[in-house]
Amino acid sequence: MTSTDVPANQAAPPRTPVSVTRGVLKTMRPRQWVKNVLVLAAPFVAGDLFTAGIAIHLAVAFVAFSLAASGIYLVNDANDVAADRAHPTKRNRPIAAGIVAPRLALSVAVVLLLGALALSLLASVQLVIVLGVYIAVQLAYCYWLKHQPVLDICVVASGFLLRAIAGGAATGIALSQWFLLVAGFGSLFMVAGKRYAEMMLAERTGAKIRKSLESYSASYLRFVWALSATVLITTYSLWAFEIRAERHNTVWSVISIVPFVIAVLRYSVDVDSGNGGEPEELALADRVLQVLAVLWIGTLVLAVYA
Repeated sequence: MTSTDVPANQAAPPRTPVSVTRGVLKTMRPRQWVKNVLVLAAPFVAGDLFTAGIAIHLAVAFVAFSLAASGIYLVNDANDVAADRAHPTKRNRPIAAGIVAPRLALSVAVVLLLGALALSLLASVQLVIVLGVYIAVQLAYCYWLKHQPVLDICVVASGFLLRAIAGGAATGIALSQWFLLVAGFGSLFMVAGKRYAEMMLAERTGAKIRKSLESYSASYLRFVWALSATVLITTYSLWAFEIRAERHNTVWSVISIVPFVIAVLRYSVDVDSGNGGEPEELALADRVLQVLAVLWIGTLVLAVYA
């Protein structure tokens, strides 16, 4: 069976301009664009979020990363079409279901990736470099690194980290060493949790989720997950005290440690149950986690802007 065929036991859906367009848009995963709000992180904690001219550069960074991420999703699904058809849920993706042809997906991806790089020039050359690194690393992931244990986790985590760095690159804001460590280990924490949940799903359903999981054990993923959480909480606490020193001894940044730590522990409960999929989906389903996020952001607003 070729990559453009549909399994014999699955009827090929009719292709119409409307269905193909909807399929392409669905494959672009616009719901995932919420991840790109990370470009706001650096200007927010630096107290420059509302500085004149910053908003335009951040909007450019947000849209550029959204286009680039959608292009990567199209490449990933076109490359993984055979494996997705054997997956219990991914087989319903438009390319795997036969709604969108892989060649069309790749063509749209090229347009999106080039458009993202061109758009990022409106902000800064530094943003172009960060976005270029993101695209190169993610393409390497699609075609090779996703099958390499450990590297696959690190590459996915780097996607979150590069988004956070992009905010500073687009606006010329210097990034704190603690900010970078929090962003890096926070990303690793979420990705390791996601892989652990995928392993639990594979054990429950017997489905082959992803090749790299064959090289992991549940105990190893829990080790990476716990290690990341430990470093995350430690570096965030140090960062909070740094903000306190820079903001004339305001206590709010230190208070923010409380909802932050509780949120990490709450997120860990969800992941430990084996139901932790995409971080944004998990967050949208957990009201307590949402309240903790509001409290955490509120204390940071008071620390930086009050």
